[in-house]
This record gives sequence, C-alpha cells and structure tokens, in this order.
Amino acid sequence: MIYGFISTILFIIVLPFWMLISFLNPKLGYGFTEKLGFNLGNPLTKKSIVFYGVSVGEILALQNLIIETKKQFPDYNIVVTTGTKTGQEMAKKKLGDIANYITYFPFDFPFCINNFFKKVNPKVIIIAETELWPNIAYCSKKNNIPLYIVNGRMSDKTYGSYKKLSFFFKPILQKYTKILTQSETDNNKLISIGANPDTTKIMGNLKFDININLDNFVPIEKNTENKIIIAGSTHSGEDEIILEAFEEIYKSNQNVKLLIAPRHPERNNSVFELCKNTGLKVGKRSNNDSFINNDIILLDTLGELSKMYSICEFAFIGGSFNKTGGHNPLEANIYNKPVISGPSTNNFKDIYAIITRTNAGVIVKNKKELIMQMNKLLNNQEYYKNACNDCKLVFEQNKGAMNFVINELKELINS
Repeated sequence: MIYGFISTILFIIVLPFWMLISFLNPKLGYGFTEKLGFNLGNPLTKKSIVFYGVSVGEILALQNLIIETKKQFPDYNIVVTTGTKTGQEMAKKKLGDIANYITYFPFDFPFCINNFFKKVNPKVIIIAETELWPNIAYCSKKNNIPLYIVNGRMSDKTYGSYKKLSFFFKPILQKYTKILTQSETDNNKLISIGANPDTTKIMGNLKFDININLDNFVPIEKNTENKIIIAGSTHSGEDEIILEAFEEIYKSNQNVKLLIAPRHPERNNSVFELCKNTGLKVGKRSNNDSFINNDIILLDTLGELSKMYSICEFAFIGGSFNKTGGHNPLEANIYNKPVISGPSTNNFKDIYAIITRTNAGVIVKNKKELIMQMNKLLNNQEYYKNACNDCKLVFEQNKGAMNFVINELKELINS
C-alpha cells in the first residue's frame, strides 16, 4: 500500500520533532509511548473486542454498549481505547471495572498498529462515530480483523471536504467491514463518498440508549418551593448571557435558583467572580453550599453534572452561544427535563433535529429569546408538563441502537 509506505517514511522523519514538541508541551505527549505501540505489557491470550472512542463524548456514547457487550460475550476480552487524556480518565472512571484493558489507540502508522494488534489480539475493532484511519483499515483487512464504525455521523462541513477527496476516501471506506450510521442523512453522505451501500446501514444513535443512574448522588439542598435552572457545560462568553437572563427572571421570582457548570474546570474561578458580580448570594458545590442560603451555586466538582440534571426544572445546554457546536442535551432529557440551547448545535445536529420537533428542546437565537423561553417553562404549567412528557416520548421512540449493534456482533462472532 503506497499510503502505508509514504506514511512510514513521514513517521520516521517527523518522530524526533514530535518527541521534542511532546517534551515541551506535555499535554500533547499524553499516551505517546502507548500510541507508538510500546509499554503495552504482555499480549492478551484471549481474543478481544476492541472499542475506540477518541475522547469523553465518544466514551460516554459507547459506555452502555461496552457493558452490554461484556455481558453478551463473556469469553472475550474487552479492550477500550481513546485518543486523549480526558478520554482515558473517563474510560477508567466509567469502565475500569468492565474492561480487561484500557489504553490509547495507536498512531495510524503500520509499525504502531502491528504492535497494538500483537498486544490486544483483536477479534473485531469497533470505532465510534466517523474516524477514518487509512492504515488501520488496511492492516485490519490484511489481518482479517473485522473493522466497524458505529454511531457513524458526518457534519455538513466535513462532508464537503470529504466529498472533494472521495477518490482518496473510497478505497479506505471499502475496507471497513460495516459502517453503522446514526441517520439516513449520515448514511447517504458516507455512501456518496465511497462507502459500500451493502454494508452501510442505519443503526440509530447510541446516545439515546442511556439509563438513569443516581447511585451515591447527594443532591443540593433546597426549599420545596425552589425551582432550579441548570446552565450546563458553559463556555467563555455564555456565562454572562446566562447570568443576565437569570437576573432578569429573578426580579419577579426569588424562588428561582441557578446552578452553573462551566465546561472547563480551569474557568471555575473566573465564572465564580462573574456570579458574585450579580450581587446575588453565591455558593460553591465544593463547599456543600445549598440553595436555602444561595441564589446561584457554581458546580465546581467533577462528574456530577449529568446527575444534577435530575434536580432541575429545565436546563440550558452550553457551547451553543459561542459557536462551539453545543453539548449533549439528552443528559438532561433522560430525566424528563426540557432543554434550551443557543443557535450553535452542529455537534448534536441530528439529536436536536429530533428533540426540537417536540417541546423537549428549543433553540433560541439570543438572550431575549432565552429569557422568553425560560419564563414560559417556569410560568406556563401546561406547556411545561407537555415538554417534560415530550422528553419521555423522545427516548421511547428512539431507543434501540445498542441492541442493533449487539445483534450485528452476534452475527459476526457466531458465524
């Protein structure tokens, strides 16, 4: 394979510079030796079902599928791989008791891939969403290792670029054993750039196959009349919008409280200062502060946001007023809590297309519309009740992607 030969030469040339950059910026060097195929320990003797989710979002989407795979195929090792340090941390936190082995996915160079294969002894490799790796595809095909994409999706922007290079991507896509997509739109996009229409199927979205888990959760104390709004995974520039909207609502209803959760922990201090600038009473979750004595609480602890959605009336989903592309609204919807989002939702475009057909999710364009929607959910009881019921219906109508993949694996493994 010409690509494999050229990429190997480039790998040898680039490696010293890569090592230097990683030394100067340790963040770029996380998992470096594992990605090279070193420090992987002794080879696994039993065949493995290998999962790859590049970072936190993909690992969370794969979580229930991995757990169910472990139940259905107990004779196989479960290997979970990621591409980022935060992905590794989440994998170990969520799947440390499930997976037999958690490591980094190899760099897409034959030398690294072959080392990885020798270590994990894969029966099948399952890649979340649409990660196209030319050498992984080639080496998997050469070694008769089935290679799957699950929860496959393709944004309009990515599709435009890939379509122009379909002559390059077609032979890569053809080497994937099966490509299982989130929607008909994603299916058609991938087929149009070269995926095999006979092995490219619609599976639905794994993100709808999530379960409520409130084990060991200690909610924030509040008065019975309090109504909690959560602003989850906010980014720079959004906190001001949320706080100004909340101040406006608070003028006419002091029973409304706000829990604000910045997406990146390093922003906690600056967001806390913004909260204090409102003049309202502000506390921190890390101090075990309550809504009995505070109007705003900063969620400055890790791993609690998804469970916190259970205590709110509704949630604003961040990353949507600053062109980040939004975050997963289903984390709130699973508790039958309606969500509001700003206009930037391309990261979860298909999910928003589903939930905004109902009142489970509403997209607003600006702060004025945000205030109007917040007031509607707080003050129109019939509308709010219907919106909560719509959340429940969305999940009932869209579950099943996990079982689809499990059945595909049964067909493969039992054949």
